[in-house]
Amino acid sequence: MSKNREIEAKVALDQASYEAIVAAYPVKSDFKQSNHYFDTPDKQLKEDHSALRIRCFQDRAEETIKVPVKKLQETYHESLEINDDLTLPEAEDFLKKGRPSLTGNVGQYLLEHYPDKASQLTLFSWSKTRRILLDGPKGCELTLDQTSYPDGYQDWEMEIENDSPAAIKEALAEIKTRFALPVKSANNQSKIARASQHAK
Repeated sequence: MSKNREIEAKVALDQASYEAIVAAYPVKSDFKQSNHYFDTPDKQLKEDHSALRIRCFQDRAEETIKVPVKKLQETYHESLEINDDLTLPEAEDFLKKGRPSLTGNVGQYLLEHYPDKASQLTLFSWSKTRRILLDGPKGCELTLDQTSYPDGYQDWEMEIENDSPAAIKEALAEIKTRFALPVKSANNQSKIARASQHAK
């Protein structure tokens, strides 16, 4: 289990910009993952600006809830992530049932904050992502995602993550200039929101 505060800038990309950025910086990691999203029928988590998912990798899985936190800065997306490790067989069993795990620290959070609704949480959409982690400018890690959704829609995005908002700002400015990204390319819509839009 882990808990961590996440500060990041999200930038929507077209395919050409995505490929140019991937080619420009050292690759730290390149892998595939599937993301499976849960909410109550009345979208209580969405209403609370929280998000619950089970994410599967090649040899492991994890359950994560992202919840709002009092922001330390006002420019970029910020949330608290609570994670629990799962084995792939455990994750596959939960996904087959269409229900999240209500054990571990994620389950504890859900049962504490949603005692009357935790049992109503169900799987409502998914996405599949190729994720490439890069050593970006100003000491920032770049996450480049190519993602597909149930209806066949596909998109590309970059996340710039660092503990320092100033470093994120400098890295974003450098990348926008170097790759001629549109000034209004910031995109705060989450994958779970896009998966909801593009669910079958």
